[in-house]
Amino acid sequence: MKKTAYQKCLDKIYKLGRFGIKLELDTILNILKTLNNPQQNYHLVHVAGTNGKGSTATYIASILGKAGFKTGLYTSPHLVKFNERILINGKQISNNQIVEAYEAVHAADNGKRKATFFEIATAMGFYHFSKKSVDWAVIETGMGGRFDATNVIKPEMSVITNLSIEHTDYLGKTIKALAKEKGGIIKQNTPAVIGVSQPSGLAVIKQLAKEKASDLFVYKKDFSTKKNPKQDTYTYKGLNKTFHHIVKPLQGDHQKENLSLALAACELIFEKLKKTDIKYDFNETLAQEGLLLAKWPGRLEHVRQNPLVILDGAHNLMAARTLGKHLSSTLKNRKLTLVLGILDDKPYEKMLKTLVPCAEYIIFTKAKINRSLDPLILKKIAKKFTGCPITIIEDVKEAVTHAIDNSNAEDAICIAGSLYVVGEAKEKFENELEH
Repeated sequence: MKKTAYQKCLDKIYKLGRFGIKLELDTILNILKTLNNPQQNYHLVHVAGTNGKGSTATYIASILGKAGFKTGLYTSPHLVKFNERILINGKQISNNQIVEAYEAVHAADNGKRKATFFEIATAMGFYHFSKKSVDWAVIETGMGGRFDATNVIKPEMSVITNLSIEHTDYLGKTIKALAKEKGGIIKQNTPAVIGVSQPSGLAVIKQLAKEKASDLFVYKKDFSTKKNPKQDTYTYKGLNKTFHHIVKPLQGDHQKENLSLALAACELIFEKLKKTDIKYDFNETLAQEGLLLAKWPGRLEHVRQNPLVILDGAHNLMAARTLGKHLSSTLKNRKLTLVLGILDDKPYEKMLKTLVPCAEYIIFTKAKINRSLDPLILKKIAKKFTGCPITIIEDVKEAVTHAIDNSNAEDAICIAGSLYVVGEAKEKFENELEH
């Protein structure tokens, strides 16, 4: 079968190596300069952190879009299609636009060092947003912050979600070191909204903000969100606004923190906008209608009922603990099957310790990526924490099919441990819908 230009283009991008990481910004700066700095043609919000940065970015973009702005959203990684990374008002970049953006960026990649996968993808996002004349773009970092390829922008607002030890080879082995990397997105005279809670990390962020003369707004100190008693709504007590009946659009109690960060960021954005045009009033109706547009796949995403099937990446220890807490509280009356696959650079023993006690049946699987951990290793470790039956089915889609075939309508299945496992499972469900 003859490959389309889109497929050929993706082959070239993937050959760059999804995990090629270079801790410098000169290469992408050179590409963008050759493209006449497309990232300077719209307003920007920059979002970093360990967990929750994607959903926080999505919330902000959804609210800006609802306010009438043409709004770009750049996130990573994708679950099924590369196109998921680059959205405008919730709509994915088309295949033809992918080809156009890649060809422009590839032609501009003429520096001493050829760009990595993530540098090319990031430049494509910036290029596409400029080509389509967006008003705002919300940009999620890939990894870290200080040397992340996205950290070539001059945003109107920086947002840093929570911190948890990750990617220690690149970001350091302490919260203090991690905070220095994530805090690298704070810019001169630019406000920052943060969800960092650890004292050592908070001290680093405060010092960085002071050096940059950046106003700092801290979750639980300057703004917060709490669940209303006996209701499925939340009260947001913000910097200057209070919203009493916010409906949380995404699953999980942890989302109230991401919600808070997004609402606080929007408060500051609209406060500045209102100085030039009084129509930009950030009120509860706008906040709620914008939030309800937000979609963030693969994070406590319900893709099937009877049995209930939940997709959740839970790809690091903090995310695994959050998922474990959610499963043990919300699914305690259901028989739960876990379909798990974890990458070899993750703290898999600690992740298993928090997840496997939730389940009555476990299937270990393996994503089609060379960093996937051997399921036999996972099974051996899991036996320390559970006596429930364990099966190994290496192919993710076969593992999911087996889990469904061996569950009753009232049971639940959770597919987790890696965004790559979730991506392969999600592809299965999407293909079934198409057919």
